[in-house]
Amino acid sequence: MKRTKGELVFNAFNITALALTIPVTLYPFYYTLIASLSDGSQIVQGNVILFPKGFNLDSYRMISTIDHFWASYGNTLFYTFFGTLASLAIMSMGAYALSRRRLKGRRVIGMMISFTMWFNAGIIPFYLNMDDLNLLDSRLGIIFGFACSAFYIIIMRSYFEGLPQELEESAKIDGLSNFGIFLRIMLPLSTPMLATITLYCAVDRWNGYFWAMIMLKDIDKIPLQVLLKKLIVENQVLASVDNGGVNYAREGMIYAIVIVAILPIILFYPFVQRFFVKGLTVGCLLYTSPSPRD
Repeated sequence: MKRTKGELVFNAFNITALALTIPVTLYPFYYTLIASLSDGSQIVQGNVILFPKGFNLDSYRMISTIDHFWASYGNTLFYTFFGTLASLAIMSMGAYALSRRRLKGRRVIGMMISFTMWFNAGIIPFYLNMDDLNLLDSRLGIIFGFACSAFYIIIMRSYFEGLPQELEESAKIDGLSNFGIFLRIMLPLSTPMLATITLYCAVDRWNGYFWAMIMLKDIDKIPLQVLLKKLIVENQVLASVDNGGVNYAREGMIYAIVIVAILPIILFYPFVQRFFVKGLTVGCLLYTSPSPRD
């Protein structure tokens, strides 16, 4: 089929835009990688641009010398895994309940949940609330204190609303309970949406540091991102080479830590990427469609 002139111009524009966007997007990651493999003095002098200078793995070897590094790494894995599980369990059950027409007052509940997307109590009231619940300096506070997102609940509710009601009716005839229908029918049919929300939740948990920095006082409980803040912002890092006041070893070590920090998410994405586009597209389409009236 012969393409029109407009289609050719549009395709050329897209290709040009992608050719310019992809390098700009990927270069920061590439620079972080090559800087982690370069000599610290070369990084400070600005000689590392396209390829590593003074190639070595010293920065990665030095990571093990940082106090609490592997402990904080394990904490991040713990918070990400169990926090994501808690988020999926709580939000999916809540969203499924809100998607059922027979739930009385579901519109009011939905409006109250949506209200929190734009307005919240603020940092101090939330902190005081966590204090009253004895969740400060607690792993449970990090896991359950941030388990729900109004936006994700709305997306999940919209997805559940788009599933055929006949499936639920047939399952009830076969004797399944409400929880059995949710667990054995609705969840398997929602795999694309769940995979998408899982990825978002996992990335949020992995990168989150603000509330962990405020709530956790025990250094044995802090996640990797809080430790990175101490290393980079507060300059609390082991100095092995000092030349004229410039810590060359620190430069490469910080880039190496960043690479090690983002590696699990990069490895995790391929397992869910085949569901990602479908789940995101279908969820957004359902979200923009009108919901059934009570």
